[in-house]
Amino acid sequence: MKKIIGLIAFLVAMSFPAAAQTQAPIRVNCGGKAYTDSKSQIWQADTGFVGGISESFTTNITGTPDPILYETFHWNPTTYSFTVPNGQYQVNLYFAEANPEAYSVGGRIFNVSIQSQPVITNLDIFAAVGANVALIKSATATVSTGTLAIGFTHVSGYDPKINAIEIIPQQPSLTLNFKYPDGSPVSGSLTYTITSSLLSLQGASPLTNGQAVTQIFASPIAMGISTQFQIKLNLTDTAGHVLWEISLALNPSEVNLGALQSTSLNVVVQKI
Repeated sequence: MKKIIGLIAFLVAMSFPAAAQTQAPIRVNCGGKAYTDSKSQIWQADTGFVGGISESFTTNITGTPDPILYETFHWNPTTYSFTVPNGQYQVNLYFAEANPEAYSVGGRIFNVSIQSQPVITNLDIFAAVGANVALIKSATATVSTGTLAIGFTHVSGYDPKINAIEIIPQQPSLTLNFKYPDGSPVSGSLTYTITSSLLSLQGASPLTNGQAVTQIFASPIAMGISTQFQIKLNLTDTAGHVLWEISLALNPSEVNLGALQSTSLNVVVQKI
């Protein structure tokens, strides 16, 4: 219970800028140069690969606002690997079949794995969307060794290819469900304050159908909190009545929630 209370108290990372909470996404233009897309997102020049070669086909790719991203590709890579903090990630893989010699069902079939686990089997780009059409496949991955690895294996026809790779960190979250004894949801807000000798933060999260959803941030030390800090959470209803409250002091060196995944907690409170 103490760990859960500590977790609840520290799930006020929403008061920090998003850039301080997560690593920036990794975006790679496989087989090509650095590229800035239609959303002003920067894609690195091809990096992280083992095996294969860079190639390109200048053609009109449809189904995307960024056709240039699909003109280059890395042909027949063994793996792509990236050094990342441990945690949960969404991996988006970008494909397009632009080789006229593979414009047929079965012309290029391959498998994709992430962290040595199959995530796409028997991928046939042409069979899925046809020629010169963008295709994005997504999968989630858990990193526990500091490296995210994507593997490609040939099945039949032409060898595997990949046009771009996008890796987006996923922040775990906690959903707090506040209910009255009769099961009806609480209407109100969850207010928090964080204080130490170096900072003072406060804010409130309105409940939606009795719920408050907050992000889990692994360590206060990573946010620059190096001294003991105090946290206070309280739940108030729409009339201003305090229905639930927690106050405690935490030592930054004792708080590390890096292995925690998304979860939820039900809290029953008395109506005043």
